Amino acid sequence: MALTNPLQFIQQVRSETSKIVWPTRREVMLTTIMVLIMAILTAIFFALVDLVIRSGVQGLLGLFG
Repeated sequence: MALTNPLQFIQQVRSETSKIVWPTRREVMLTTIMVLIMAILTAIFFALVDLVIRSGVQGLLGLFG
């Protein structure tokens, strides 16, 4: 395995970072809003599933208790 000269390494890093395409402010805002909406919808879904399961278990325990 050949070691890379530190100067070559820095040049390669600069070359690679120049290829990065950064998102626009609008893209970041839209993506953030979409993630928040999906997180809220997921939380509501699991809360409802939890409510249904809890009610079912309580109903079953009420039959035998």
